[in-house]
Amino acid sequence: MDPLPTSQSVVLTGYHLNDDSTDDFVNSIKEETERSSPGRRCGQYSMNQAHSRNMENPQYERSYSQDSLDELSMADYWNEVENIQTTQENCQEEQEEVAVKVPDEGEVEEEWLKNAGLSGLVSGDTQESIAILSTLTSTQAEAVQRRVETFTMTMKKKNKQHFPDVRDIFSPQASSTNEVSAVATDGDEREDTAEKIEGQLNNLAIKDESIQHTDINLEISYSEQAANTKDKSNNENPIREDDSPLPNYRLPKEKTGTTKAGDLAPQDMKKVHSLALIEITALYDTLGVDFKQHKAMRVKIREMGLFGVPLSVLLEQDQKKFPGTKVPLILQKLIAHIEEEGLNTEGILRIPGLASRIKSLREELEAKFYEKTFNWENVRQHDAASILKLFIRELPHPLVTLEYLDAFLAVQNLAHRKHQLQALNLLVLLLPDQNRDTLKSLLEFLQRLIDNKESNKMTLNNVSVIMAPNLFMFKGCCSKTQLAMAAGTSTIMRYLIKYQELLWTIPKFIMNQVRRQNIEHHKKLSKEKAVMKLLKKMTYDKDKHERNQTDKSLHDPVTLQGVIRVQAPSLSKVSMAIQLTEDLKASDILARFQQYLSQNSRITESTNKEEVCLYEIGGNIGERCLDDDTYMKDLYQLNPNAEWVIKPRCQ
Repeated sequence: MDPLPTSQSVVLTGYHLNDDSTDDFVNSIKEETERSSPGRRCGQYSMNQAHSRNMENPQYERSYSQDSLDELSMADYWNEVENIQTTQENCQEEQEEVAVKVPDEGEVEEEWLKNAGLSGLVSGDTQESIAILSTLTSTQAEAVQRRVETFTMTMKKKNKQHFPDVRDIFSPQASSTNEVSAVATDGDEREDTAEKIEGQLNNLAIKDESIQHTDINLEISYSEQAANTKDKSNNENPIREDDSPLPNYRLPKEKTGTTKAGDLAPQDMKKVHSLALIEITALYDTLGVDFKQHKAMRVKIREMGLFGVPLSVLLEQDQKKFPGTKVPLILQKLIAHIEEEGLNTEGILRIPGLASRIKSLREELEAKFYEKTFNWENVRQHDAASILKLFIRELPHPLVTLEYLDAFLAVQNLAHRKHQLQALNLLVLLLPDQNRDTLKSLLEFLQRLIDNKESNKMTLNNVSVIMAPNLFMFKGCCSKTQLAMAAGTSTIMRYLIKYQELLWTIPKFIMNQVRRQNIEHHKKLSKEKAVMKLLKKMTYDKDKHERNQTDKSLHDPVTLQGVIRVQAPSLSKVSMAIQLTEDLKASDILARFQQYLSQNSRITESTNKEEVCLYEIGGNIGERCLDDDTYMKDLYQLNPNAEWVIKPRCQ
């Protein structure tokens, strides 16, 4: 890994650049707009002008991913940048200041290891880290090893401190790609079951390219796939610049259920976050793409209000009024207002509202929104759309976070669409919950808008090029290099909108690794429990009694006959015994329970309104809301020690 530059801070102010390139950049945008699409304000296309001046357009580097983004579509991008500049110039409020720190050499590796859950490799307490390393693939372990080596060498040069030898940490005894210990239990009787479960997990991990692919493989680590096909990929053509539509990737159906971001308990999502960080780093390493994580060291922010307020502060305000709120109320209301007025308005998003009117509405919203005295009837469709974009771009930190902004932008440097989608999938999983939920709400709205393209003339391309600068032009970071980024960021935006279902899915290989980590954790607890028993010198009779109880539960005839017991403590005191069959799905169990409650008049009005879910709890998972199409027998075989509970979906 190349050494990082020395520490420096760059102050970014609003969308105004702080250096001498400000005027040149704005003029270049205006010239680009005039040359490629004169008279295109308010969404009016000038086909003849665009074609006649084709040779006069500024030369800018096209990314590999610029397919189906024609000249007229990109003209919307430049118009949007100009509208952003105009809106900012009409705002008289003091601009927010953000100091972005480029980390010192070694700092970025230390922070990376901490975020990956491997801080023990820095502190010297490697026991917990070794347990995590034992669940990693070879490419993931190599990514970790590179960062440990860089950190160790840097610290030795700086402080001449002693750190664990990286060869000891990554020795075959400490870490193994395909060898994972069995499920830890309190009795030897359960070892055979544990080995079977681990065998299922390992078989999934070591599958090779002989697997029958449909569209995109979620069972094998992305970085492993990239490493295995690297030589082949070098001979393949990269994404071509053509007018073909984006392909429809089908989400593979998994018998043990598809897991979405938000389906897992916080402790398991924390593991997903760490694994996604390791995997995206391994993927970028394998493909030769570099990115640096940045941090905001000093931020002058507003601590109340609607615009320019951190997402966390907004949600804290909103949750005081509506507990459980996951998406800012102002964004929800803006989306609802636009949809109430209808999504058929031509040029919505593209045609800007009058700058002075937007400024006035913004001030009025700040004063009256939470007081519920704001008159939404006075807000026109285009004005509401302009305010929505203003809200997104004025967040103190980008919606995709400052920390991973470079990683998102690096997606455009990947030469193949499959790799781009894999990278975006991992980056979405890396986002904090509040950012991911807000981004999803925005993207779902944009898709609904695109669904009405026949009347509003807003295609996927139109929406993407307009929203890209609002999402990715963080404060003052746009410069002349933005000319090279335009097509790339627009295509990233297209992928985020079109492939939402895929991008919000937790790949099966990561879910398998989460289960392995839980297995290792249970093993550790079992050992600690055994030690405590010895220290307390428990009596033979008591110990014998506990073993008998364990044996009884293990050999329960109901369990051996393939029957699970489903509970719904918040809905009924009665549990149901469900016989497992090959075709029994989670949706079937929910339907049976609802029918039982209905027959016994135990469904209340509040119960009907709540979305309930069948949860897999315990065993080798913390808590997981099951997909309706989960085949219960297959899942039971993967996690026989789980409990099955029906309850309202976690809000």
